Amino acid sequence: MRIELWAGPECTFNRVGDRFKDQLFSSGFDDRVDDLDRLAGLGITRMRFPMVWERTVPARGAGCDWTWSDERIARLKALGVAPIAGLVHHGSGPAWTNLLDPAFPHLLAEYAKAVARRYPHIDAYTPVNEPLTTARFSALYGIWYPHKADDTSFVRALLNQMRGTVLAMRAIREVNPLAMLVQTEDLGFITSAPGLQYQADFENLRRWLSFDLLAGKVTPEHGLWQYLRRFGASEQELRAFTEEPCPPGIVGINSYLTSERHLDDRLELFPPHLVGGNGRERYADLEAVRVCGSVIGSFEARLREASERYRLPVAITEVHLGCHREEQLRWLHQAWVAAGKVRAEGHDVRALTCWAAFGSFDWNSLVTRDDGHYEPGLWDVRSEPPRPTALATLAGQLASGKAPDHPALDAPGWWQRDVRLQYPPHGAVESHPVRGRPLLITGATGTLGQAFARLCAARGLPHQLLRRADLDVADAASVEAALEKWQPWAVINAAGYVRVDDAEQDGRQWRENVLGPELLAQACARRGARLATFSSDLVFDGAKHAPYVESDAARPLNAYGRAKRECERRVLAAANDALVIRTAAFFGPWDRYNFVTLALQALRRGETWAAACDQTVSPTYVPDLVHATLDLLMDGEQGLWHLANHGAVTWAELACAAGEAAGLDTGLVRAVPGALLGQSAARPPYAALASERGPIMPALEHALARYLQECTLLAQTTHANLEAPALT
Repeated sequence: MRIELWAGPECTFNRVGDRFKDQLFSSGFDDRVDDLDRLAGLGITRMRFPMVWERTVPARGAGCDWTWSDERIARLKALGVAPIAGLVHHGSGPAWTNLLDPAFPHLLAEYAKAVARRYPHIDAYTPVNEPLTTARFSALYGIWYPHKADDTSFVRALLNQMRGTVLAMRAIREVNPLAMLVQTEDLGFITSAPGLQYQADFENLRRWLSFDLLAGKVTPEHGLWQYLRRFGASEQELRAFTEEPCPPGIVGINSYLTSERHLDDRLELFPPHLVGGNGRERYADLEAVRVCGSVIGSFEARLREASERYRLPVAITEVHLGCHREEQLRWLHQAWVAAGKVRAEGHDVRALTCWAAFGSFDWNSLVTRDDGHYEPGLWDVRSEPPRPTALATLAGQLASGKAPDHPALDAPGWWQRDVRLQYPPHGAVESHPVRGRPLLITGATGTLGQAFARLCAARGLPHQLLRRADLDVADAASVEAALEKWQPWAVINAAGYVRVDDAEQDGRQWRENVLGPELLAQACARRGARLATFSSDLVFDGAKHAPYVESDAARPLNAYGRAKRECERRVLAAANDALVIRTAAFFGPWDRYNFVTLALQALRRGETWAAACDQTVSPTYVPDLVHATLDLLMDGEQGLWHLANHGAVTWAELACAAGEAAGLDTGLVRAVPGALLGQSAARPPYAALASERGPIMPALEHALARYLQECTLLAQTTHANLEAPALT
């Protein structure tokens, strides 16, 4: 029997203060019944189904509203996908109860029985997801409701959830005696400096508490019996777990890079927000991956130790990583390989669950804020309908037994490379080399080509940055020779003629902007390599007075725009899987000659800066453009895409926005008509870009803030390097 593929949407329904946050609503899963068809299309056998208590019983005394779940449970049944009903997911129940309420266990059991009666065929339940983690965040760290931060509250919150789980399963089994408990928990492992080993030992034992309680292992001989008794647990309630154990049918393992922690006593190395303590000693608590020389064990180690501890079937019940696409692919694939390896050793590993199938919102702040920070999953919900990412393709391959074939899988994840280390490491550094078929990047001397090379290196993507002598895009022999030499899986054409006014008279721009991309497209099509190339907002005439989307008619006003439009047509005719990116108005931290950088330099010198007030554009932060292009390329996207930061400003407004963000005198910005700036090529009065295929670029104001932060970091690094003593 092969390992099964399961999946589920991120369904946290948590409370911060008096505000409830519903991930199903944020992702749109709440409204899309056909998301179930998308999941079933992967080949999954089970779905972690969100039968969330707070959603089903929105008002006290109102009874259960089954409308939403009735339709979806029926659809799952028709699709042949078995649900695992999840009742509480990082929540504290509806508004009239909470994790510290003595009635919480009984109220949860009442709801569980109502679910079982409504859907007697459901044979698997997770009454409370990650109860230990939820108890820590809600009652030990004070992050979620009821915002307590003491051991007594933590113990009570944990025991209420565990007692609620036992009573819920008892109530469910009155309806369906064969119903199985699929208990999930984040089992992040703790390492430490030698002097803090006692604290690491305590936390490494504590991480098992939810499972230990259910399995009846918490006896007076258990290492945490006295801790639980000291902070409010009665002997009677602890013995109730041993007298009537409720072991899981499947032990569900969750593991995240942020959950594997390291406790460090070198306080001088760390920023204040990482330093805390246990009342006995002060120490830093940070992600182990950032400071440990050896690579963490993650899923393989967690599966093995859970299987050995409980001698029960195990499954990976969440696999998700908020990162760039190739890292998400590597994380999922490595989890699958780990599950297979542990199963081959004789452990009963049942399944792997693709989690956050439709992405997650604001988990970078532990869902304490509403910033709209989105991490795509197997689908990207910023497109309508949701757009499948490369993860969906990989998941389908895993489910069907096909060998994964994405070229990004050949390289290690960032957690396996030196880039992970932010502080002097503990122990010898273990690192894996970046390998695999490369991306070819043309335009080695240009802003865009250099940015692609820089960020490919940061993302662990094998690449070759080529000069004209290595690959002349408009020379067929040169193109063929480079493709034959490097055997790339994709080519990113960042070369081109960019002088808009000179293009009116210079015929070379046609060679670079039309003939070259066409030759690349033809050669890539013959060899089965992907191509990404770039076009411009200057293919539009500005008559629309609203942001242009991909399907709008292109009517260029100048020679540069006409060449870019012809480039689009020829490239897509030669290679129907090519990716053509329309973008505009670059600014970035790594070149000195873009508009924003030059404007800020002038303002800092106290000089006036003239900028057009009659030309509206969508400025594009180069790092955002590069990352988005790489993600789309990973996903196998093709055709025209508009990639520019969300926003529409004149050049003068852009200078003012940048100056204001930098704290400079924006009164020095002089707004003038473009005609007074020596522009010989006609410009559209309005050329803002938007995307009907999916707004995947961040807002302009966020991009400007990150631009200034990066410039500050670069300046600090340069200053430090200049002051460093010479090594002889």
